[in-house]
Amino acid sequence: MDKNQATGLILFAAVILVYSLFFASDPQPIIEPQTTTESTQVRSNSVDTDQGIGQVENATSDSLSSVAEKQKYGDFSNLVRGQEKETVLENENMKITLSNKGGEIQNVEIKGFKTFDQQPLILFDSKGGKLDYKINSRQGELSLNDLFFVANESSELVDGVQVSTVTFTANAGSGSIVRKYQLPQTGYQVSHKIEGNGLEGLISDDKLTINWNSELKKLEEDMGESRRKTYMNFYTSDETYDYLSTGEGDDAEQIGEPLKWVAFKQRFFTTGIIAKDQFNSGNLAQETPLDSSYVKNMSATLMLPITGEVSYYFGPNNYKILKNVTPEFDKNVDMGYIFVSWVNKYIIVNLFHWLENFFSNYGVIIILIVFIIKLFLLPLTYKSYIGMAKMRVIKPEIDELKEKYGEDQTKMQQEQMKLFSQLGVSPISGCLPMVLQMPFLLAMFFFFPNSIELRQESFLWAHDLSTYDSIATLPFTIPFYGSHVSLFTLLMTVSQIAYTHFNNQLTTAQGPMKNIGYVMPVVFMFVLNSFPAALSFYYFVSNMVTFGQQYLIKQFVDDDKIRAKVEESKLKNANKKKSKFQMKIEQAMKASESNKSETKRRKGKDK
Repeated sequence: MDKNQATGLILFAAVILVYSLFFASDPQPIIEPQTTTESTQVRSNSVDTDQGIGQVENATSDSLSSVAEKQKYGDFSNLVRGQEKETVLENENMKITLSNKGGEIQNVEIKGFKTFDQQPLILFDSKGGKLDYKINSRQGELSLNDLFFVANESSELVDGVQVSTVTFTANAGSGSIVRKYQLPQTGYQVSHKIEGNGLEGLISDDKLTINWNSELKKLEEDMGESRRKTYMNFYTSDETYDYLSTGEGDDAEQIGEPLKWVAFKQRFFTTGIIAKDQFNSGNLAQETPLDSSYVKNMSATLMLPITGEVSYYFGPNNYKILKNVTPEFDKNVDMGYIFVSWVNKYIIVNLFHWLENFFSNYGVIIILIVFIIKLFLLPLTYKSYIGMAKMRVIKPEIDELKEKYGEDQTKMQQEQMKLFSQLGVSPISGCLPMVLQMPFLLAMFFFFPNSIELRQESFLWAHDLSTYDSIATLPFTIPFYGSHVSLFTLLMTVSQIAYTHFNNQLTTAQGPMKNIGYVMPVVFMFVLNSFPAALSFYYFVSNMVTFGQQYLIKQFVDDDKIRAKVEESKLKNANKKKSKFQMKIEQAMKASESNKSETKRRKGKDK
């Protein structure tokens, strides 16, 4: 210990001694209650200190969060916190649930329809899909779904129609974003308008990106048919309709030109977005998921001005409804190829809906459609029968030509045409009327599988005319046929075979041409086994009515009178010159025969 330390200790001891002698008070007794109070006060002070620390920590956390939000959202940061609330827009056809978080559609339920298992029919659900509108703020891309809006409900007249309106408003700095939804009292369309006020200093451009993703739920019992009929359709501003691939394959396409509408089309229902003006561009994609509870996954990315206006369609694939939505939107109902679609659009659809006014049973409506069409086509059926009858009565002359010219097919055909000309018989007179009836048969091939009116409608043993009528389930799967047995398809097959047998008695067909009529019904049995019961039932009834028509015509047609007319034509055309058409055909046949002979000669030389 050095001198300084020793001096310090002496002075410290002296101070303590002087204080204890002159300033310290007398000893006081210890009182227990005071000790307890002091102890409690100490603990209280300790708790207050902890709470203070916690409050400081929370304040620090909130401060850090606010800083992060400010950096990410900029002037919109005051809109990212709030309490989510739902608002419902509803009319007699649909119910739309909206959220103040994002001012976006969360759920769409279609009234008057149920799923195959009798559950509410939901066409869009935020749990399995997402609608996301994005703008470009000064801080970067900003999703409106991150912002909380203030909702306001009202009702107003628009073009003389009463509509329900929900307006969502989000105020940011000196600007605001307004999302306005309007739903009329009836219908499946809801309009959506976005307005941006005073956003010039808050956003970097006036572009709006719409990301729409949807997992399409299973609405029908037959998953295979549902996936085949589910695909994405779109329509460009230059009036071009197109679609992604049908079936179960995946597909994607980048559309560089302006679009008018895009639709996620299912078998009987469609969700679509339609621009009032146009979408600048779009990226479209669809894929088939492994999960059997979803039909397909759809996604569309569309570009639109920030003040753009769109409308949504959530509803059934009813042709009469869709054609009033927007140009070419009725393409979401597949009516077939050009000449077939005309028959469906202008005849079958109108006839079907007219009969609906008088009959509620769709099996009866199908029967009446058959009778009306067959009555309308009766003159063609009669001409077809007469043509076949003429061919039948001149069969002896045709047989003579075959015996006379044997294997000389060219000469045989030339003489046969000469005979037809003399007798006033056309070999296609029996076939042409049947060809003219084909558009009606093919029209039904497209109409019934896509007719939502038949959905979940029963008739006889068929519980749903829009799908196959299974009367038995096989323990195995037959290729191209399936693992079930459709009774209407079997009846159609049997009736077609019976009709073919009856028809063969009236024609001169022989060999393969005669037997092919028995093969085709069996082929169609495999093809139509998984098609809607309504289609097979229509073909079955059509076969029976045609069979009856021809049987009745046979009772009034006398082969002897037809033979007399043929002989009369023979005398009349005995010295008739060959027509230019006939001469050209003969020349073509001679040239063909000459080419064949030359080919045989060359092959002989080569050997």
